[in-house]
Amino acid sequence: MSYKLNQIEEQAEAPKKLPYNLREKKEKNAAYRTMIRAELADELYQKIVDVVIVKKKYKDPNFSSKDLAKLLKTNTRYLSAVVNSRFGMNYSCLLNEYRVKDAIRLMGDKKNADKNIEEISAMVGFANRQSFYAAFYRIMGETPNGYRKKILAAKMKK
Repeated sequence: MSYKLNQIEEQAEAPKKLPYNLREKKEKNAAYRTMIRAELADELYQKIVDVVIVKKKYKDPNFSSKDLAKLLKTNTRYLSAVVNSRFGMNYSCLLNEYRVKDAIRLMGDKKNADKNIEEISAMVGFANRQSFYAAFYRIMGETPNGYRKKILAAKMKK
């Protein structure tokens, strides 16, 4: 009897496996994040917003942090420090967040009703289907197909 009880307790304590190979976020305290001057961080933050968000560089699937650092005439450590401290995420998560937001907008647009999920993911800058599904699920808590069906169902009710 106690063997079964132990087995049940172990199952209850086992971490729930997340879909799409997602992992729990771990907090890291990297010293270089606090070494950057506030004025430089503010300046880089504005430049990052301008290039990545306003000019929509997130749509380029090959736009790396090295490319952004080179464009902003800085190094990847400073760039990483600013993205982590100001946006609260890493560089790839930042790009993926804006890509997913753009994909949500495109999925809700009647002009894109004939496009499949893979076409939309390519339009917003994802290199492959798996990375799109993983990022979408992490941000929205559901798959792109499930989200699209929910949008269509809501529009049909109107």
